[in-house]
Amino acid sequence: MPDRPRPLVVVCGVDRDAVLATGEAMAAADPRTVLVAHDLRRLGEGVLTRSVRHRGGWRTDAVELAHGCVSCTLREDLLPLLHHLAVDGEVGRVVVLLDPGMEPESVCEALAHVEPVVTDVLELVGVVAVLDGATWLEDAGSGEALADRGRAVTADDDRTVAEIVVGQAEFADVLVVVGSPDPWERVRRDAVLARLAPQARRLDAAHPALVPDVGPVLAELHPDARRGVPDDPHGPLLRGQPPLSRDVGVSLLHVGLRRPFHPQRLHEAIDVLLTGTIRARGRVWVASRPEHALWVESAGGGLQVGTAGRWLADSLAWDDVDALRRASASLRWDPRWGDREQQLVVLVHDAEPGDVVAALDAALLTDEEIALGEDAWRGFDDPFGTTHTDPCGELAPGAPAENTRGDQA
Repeated sequence: MPDRPRPLVVVCGVDRDAVLATGEAMAAADPRTVLVAHDLRRLGEGVLTRSVRHRGGWRTDAVELAHGCVSCTLREDLLPLLHHLAVDGEVGRVVVLLDPGMEPESVCEALAHVEPVVTDVLELVGVVAVLDGATWLEDAGSGEALADRGRAVTADDDRTVAEIVVGQAEFADVLVVVGSPDPWERVRRDAVLARLAPQARRLDAAHPALVPDVGPVLAELHPDARRGVPDDPHGPLLRGQPPLSRDVGVSLLHVGLRRPFHPQRLHEAIDVLLTGTIRARGRVWVASRPEHALWVESAGGGLQVGTAGRWLADSLAWDDVDALRRASASLRWDPRWGDREQQLVVLVHDAEPGDVVAALDAALLTDEEIALGEDAWRGFDDPFGTTHTDPCGELAPGAPAENTRGDQA
């Protein structure tokens, strides 16, 4: 095994052929590159297809899994395979081509934390997202379900197209944009990407067959590129230096407020985050559960609410959080509220920024409600349940939803 681990690259995208073309371009530029691809279209049957391109040729095998889920795919097949490739003397670089149903953030988290840990033996040098340049902006603002396009991984996969395409672009170190819409929509798409992934390097290709080798770009990433490391829910919400001015109707709003939301009015105001927006994410303080920081994350027309642990104002566990969070909380500490506050970033492309801010302001507690005190706040009607997904028309109040951040409430 070499002194320095061999490089590992993760490539994602909703167009299977374009993702494959990106991997093939990397393999053509470096013959010692190994490509690994999984096809999850039969995962609901407990079967996946694994293809490996090694020494210039492809080998494809069907793999049976005891449980038809993505986490089992990673734990039982991908992670052991990557460990095997890490010690193969003929391997120079490993490129994992994700199935369109696999999200890069959860995969990279597994590579770093699930046994057998891959990042101990391979160096994750970057994540590449391959975007459909002609349709990406429309997809990113939609509420369409993956199932409606026949792309759901399993029968109970209720994710949206926007959740996938926005998450891929936001998490990437390199964006490969294939194809283009009309000139006006291209300008708007580029304005959104500049704010969603400001540190990502960019390559354009007219067609999947013309995708260039991304290797040289990966070698020159921004020093603070994420390289597969997920964001801390209590870390800075603005990554890099995104443009904050409005351009072609695209705005990045930072909402910071120092009083709690009324749970019912916040629930009613959520619609403003689901229409004419690409992304909303951040920490919110809801009066009915003052000890918990809630994590809100939307993509297009869908939103999820989970918890991100306890506020430090309601916890004695200062030593259990990292130094950056302790320092940040200390700098913003309020004599009455401690570190509790609203911190949201909203990427708007077809909505009026003032309408978003006004709707959120109206959801805050009034002075009269503040005066009632925390014991009274806990009795406010709370429609969010343990976790929450919007739109919620088909869910019973408090019905559980997937929680993608932190602990359960």
